[in-house]
Amino acid sequence: MAEEKKPSDSMSLAMLEDMASCGLETTWDRYEKQLPMCGFGKSGLCCRHCNMGPCQVNPFGGEPKTGVCGADADTIVARGFVRVIAGGTSAHSDHGRAVCELVIATAKGEAPGYEIKDTKKLNAIAQTMGIDPSGKSKEDLALAVGEMALAEFGKPHGHQIMTTRAPKARQEIWKKLGILPRSIDREVVEAMHRTSMGVDQDYHSLLLHGQRMSLADGWGGSMLGTELQDILFGTPKPVLGEINLGVLKADKVNVIVHGHEPILSEMVALASQDPELLKEAEAVGAKGIVVAGICCTANELLIRHGIPVAGHMKMQELAIATGAVDAMVVDVQCIMQGDVALAAKFHTRCITTSPKARIRGAQHIEFEEHHALDTARKIVREAIAAFPKRDQARVKIPQDSSAAIAGFSHEAIKYMLGGSFRASYRPLNENIINGRIRGVAGVVGCTQPKIAKGEQPYLELVKELISNDVLVVETGCAALECGRSGFLLPEFQEAAGPGLREVCETVGMPPVLHAGSCVDNSRILIACTEMVHEGGLGDDISSLPVAGACFEWMHEKAIAIGQYFVSSGVFTAFGITLPVYGSPNVVKYLTQEIEGETGGKWAFGLTASGMAAAMIDHINAKRAALGIDKPGERVLYDMEARRQLRF
Repeated sequence: MAEEKKPSDSMSLAMLEDMASCGLETTWDRYEKQLPMCGFGKSGLCCRHCNMGPCQVNPFGGEPKTGVCGADADTIVARGFVRVIAGGTSAHSDHGRAVCELVIATAKGEAPGYEIKDTKKLNAIAQTMGIDPSGKSKEDLALAVGEMALAEFGKPHGHQIMTTRAPKARQEIWKKLGILPRSIDREVVEAMHRTSMGVDQDYHSLLLHGQRMSLADGWGGSMLGTELQDILFGTPKPVLGEINLGVLKADKVNVIVHGHEPILSEMVALASQDPELLKEAEAVGAKGIVVAGICCTANELLIRHGIPVAGHMKMQELAIATGAVDAMVVDVQCIMQGDVALAAKFHTRCITTSPKARIRGAQHIEFEEHHALDTARKIVREAIAAFPKRDQARVKIPQDSSAAIAGFSHEAIKYMLGGSFRASYRPLNENIINGRIRGVAGVVGCTQPKIAKGEQPYLELVKELISNDVLVVETGCAALECGRSGFLLPEFQEAAGPGLREVCETVGMPPVLHAGSCVDNSRILIACTEMVHEGGLGDDISSLPVAGACFEWMHEKAIAIGQYFVSSGVFTAFGITLPVYGSPNVVKYLTQEIEGETGGKWAFGLTASGMAAAMIDHINAKRAALGIDKPGERVLYDMEARRQLRF
C-alpha cells in the first residue's frame, strides 16, 4: 500500500514564496543563516555559569572532559536543563502573578472595565484554599482569594496549596521524593542558586529540584493563572470560532493581538465594539474593526468569545505580510523582534504594551489595568489612523480559514458528558474501560522554524492518534495548527477509529478538544485528576491510559510543562530533541530511571509517526496493567440478578 502523503501547508508556502520574491526576511531565513548550529549548545555541553569559561566538554570521550572548575558533562547538562525549566516556570508564573494582582484590583474597584464573572468557580477555588465563602460578597471573596493566590508566589512557609487537588497517591510520591513545591519564587531562586558555580554538582539532585520547580509551575503559577482568569473572564465552554489568515478583512481595520495575557486582549476586543470607535473607523473608509489573535492570546479570546484567530506563533510574520494588519499589538512571550523590521516595510504599527517587554523601534503604549479600557481605546485608535495608509496594491489576504469549536475546559467536558445534574467523568472512564476509547492524549505546545516550511507534523500525529481511538485534548499553538485544518469540528469524527467515533457522535463532540492556551495545560492536570477520582482507572495519574506530546517545542515554557507532566506521572514525548544528549546519565534518568520515582518519563527526538506509536504503546501498556486490555465477557442479567445490583 502506498505511503499516505504527509500534510502540507500550501497557503504558508505560497506566502513565503511571495515574501521571498519581495525581499522580505522571515524566521526561516534567519534560521538558515544560523546553520550549522553549535553542537555543544544543542547537546547541553556548553557552560557559561562563571567567568572561568565559557567551557565546553568533549562529547566523544576525549579532552576536555570537564570544565575549568572540574564540572563534568552530567553536572553541566543538568544545570542547563534546570535553568531552562526555571525560564519556563518564570514565564508562566509571572503571567499568573499578573492575573492575581488584577483580581485584587478588580475586587477593590480599582480596575474599571473588569468584573468577577464566574462566581461558581470563585466559590470552588475559595473552598480549595480553605476560605469560607459564606456571608461574603463576591468582591470580598475575590479579594480574599486573590490575596491568598498572590501569597503563593512568595510565602515563607508551606507548600503550593493547589497541590492538594492532586490525587492523594500523587501527593505522597512528591512528599517521598522531597519535590512537593514550596513558594514559586523560592523554587526559581533556589534553582538559579543551585546551578551557579560551586553549588549543586550532583545531576540527580539538580534534576530533582528541577522537578519541584516545574510542579510549582503546573500546580502553582499556571494553575492559579488559569483558575483566576476563569473567575475574571468566565470559564470557557464550547464556542464556534474561525482560524487562519482569511479572518482578516480588506475593507476593515485589522488589529492583531499577540502574546499571552488576556488582561490586555479582553479590553482591546471590548474597545473594538465601541460605537464611537466604529464611527471613527467608518470616517476613514473602513467598514468595521476586526480583532484577531495570534499565539496564546488568540487561544484565550477564542475559548471564551469565539473571536477569530489569525494563526499560531510561526505565522506572526505572515500576518504582517498580508499588508492588511493595521496594528500588531503585543504583550509578553513568543513575540519576534523581527516583527518590527517587517512591519516597517508596511504601514503596520507595531505596539508594545508591557513594561517587561519593550522592543527597540516599536511604539510603546503602556497598558495599565487601572485605566484599561481607555488604554485599549487609544491602541485601537492607532490602528484606525493607520488604515488610510495601507498600500492597497500590496494587500494579499489568503482566503483560507476554517471553523473551529473550542472552549473545552474540564468543567465543560464534565457538563458535556453528564449534564447539569450528573456532570461527571464517568462516561469517559466507562468508555475507556469498555475499549471504545483507547485512552487520552494531550497534544500541546509550540510551532517553530526547525520544522521545514509547509510541514505539519501535528496533523500527522493527531490523525494517527484518533484513528487508533485515542481522544486528543490540545492547547497552545498545536491546537491552532490543527484548528486551521478543520480538526476541531465534529465532522472530523470521520477520521477517528470506530470506537472513538461512536462516542463522539453520541455526545456531539469533536475527537480533538481545544482546551486553551499554554498556561491552561493545568486544565489537563485537573482532568486527569477527575478521571482518577471517578474510579475504575487506578488511584493515581500514573495509572491512567494517557500520554502527552509536544512536537515543535521552542520556548522554555514547553520544557517546564513537559517536566511537570512527567513529575505528575505522565509519559511525555517531544519531537525536537532536548539539550541533554551530552550526558548519557541525564538521558537515561529522564527517559528511564525517573519512571521508577514518579511513574512518568520523557521520550524525545521522535518523528510524528514514531511519537504516535510510542504514545499508543504506552497507553496499551497502561490498559494491560489495569486489566482492561481485553473485552470483558458480556453477561445477560435476569430480573433476579438485576435486583441484586447496588448503585
